[in-house]
Amino acid sequence: MTHRTTDPATDTDTDTDTTTATAVLEGLLTQEGSADPFPLFERARTLGPVLPAGDGVLLVTGYEEAERLTRDRAFGIRRTEAGEATGPGGTEHLAQRIISASLLETDPPRHTRLRSLVSSFFAARRIPALEPLIAAAVDDLLDEMAGQAGHAGTPGSGTLGPGTPDSSVLGPGTLDFMEVFASRLPMSVICELMRVPKEDRHRFRALSSALTVTLEIAQPPEAVLAADAAAAELVDYFSDLTARRRADPQDDLVSALATAAEGTGGTDARLSEDEMLSMFVLLLVSGFETTASLLGNALALSFQHPLAAAGLRDGTTPLLGFLDEVLRLEAPVQYAARMPLTEGLDVGGVPAPLGTVALVFLGAANRDPRQYDRPAEFDPLRTGPQPLAFGGGAHFCLGAPLARLEASIALPALLKRFPRLRPAGEPARRYGLMLRGYEKLPVALG
Repeated sequence: MTHRTTDPATDTDTDTDTTTATAVLEGLLTQEGSADPFPLFERARTLGPVLPAGDGVLLVTGYEEAERLTRDRAFGIRRTEAGEATGPGGTEHLAQRIISASLLETDPPRHTRLRSLVSSFFAARRIPALEPLIAAAVDDLLDEMAGQAGHAGTPGSGTLGPGTPDSSVLGPGTLDFMEVFASRLPMSVICELMRVPKEDRHRFRALSSALTVTLEIAQPPEAVLAADAAAAELVDYFSDLTARRRADPQDDLVSALATAAEGTGGTDARLSEDEMLSMFVLLLVSGFETTASLLGNALALSFQHPLAAAGLRDGTTPLLGFLDEVLRLEAPVQYAARMPLTEGLDVGGVPAPLGTVALVFLGAANRDPRQYDRPAEFDPLRTGPQPLAFGGGAHFCLGAPLARLEASIALPALLKRFPRLRPAGEPARRYGLMLRGYEKLPVALG
């Protein structure tokens, strides 16, 4: 479709398109729309890959347009004005201040400086060395699942710390996969990288889930207050852990960042104290949330496609192809926001003056029929471009290699250990449009 830039008051087609796009956005912000956004994405796509939705908002659903936008340095996460608060000492809500001071909402050159301090821990060349740790954590979790569901097996210990709460056992032989496995594996891995004591790890899932509401477009007041409380608890925890690491440094992320922040207040400081605490919270939350959702989404799709799942057990389904389809059809992160940093820019031919917010719907781009045949079908043998599940450009997900490795180890091991694993009740989607996953995914081991 050709987008015209004439006066909307006299341009019926453009006015109609804007009305439709606004209705799509409003629909996406409802509980029903966030639970199943794909029909709304398709409704928007019929009008074009980029649509103005009123009030300076653009909806981007096309793959090519989304890929270009996430890589274009002329667009950023936000425009940071001189003197803007950058950490826990700044704006009204603590949770928002934490996110605003992190990698998620900063642009180069500040983003580059912050990212350089942790990138070596997540470098692709370093991630394979974590395979034994991940495999051991997976084995321990599978043993615990078997034990809790009444199967043979002894609950493991290893890197996991205290066992799961009683809430993970939903009935005889029935478990909540998200509680007993999907949340605990990535949490144990990121906590190992940060050397968080095992006895503390069980508390982080609820805190992380509460904090992520800050990432959503729509934020209920009560959820914002819960996010602030979670942020305060996490800041207190990491302030204490930092003090301990400064007294007794170790080979971990906390010690490395604490060292980088030692020069706070001087000209040699590479990291302010506020930036450091925001980084710790971000690493914990992002290292956990998206991978947990990836694992849950992968298992749910394996239930829907049993032949492909059987192929993972016997090696006839390509593992990487399977995971790529999970990331394409059910990306754990559904959208990214970009803003023009200079005048005179456009997105796919649609003008984007300063102040415009482009909502890049990665989940829609991953189903663009211009790029994928039968885009709504699950096909682990599919050829085509990589899904845009991890973003792109300077903000490409730092933990993408680690998330892929965790899923590639965990999923085949889970399906082989429990060949009769099956759904056991109605799953519950998590709240929100940004992060797509399950709050609860009941399973029976068979």
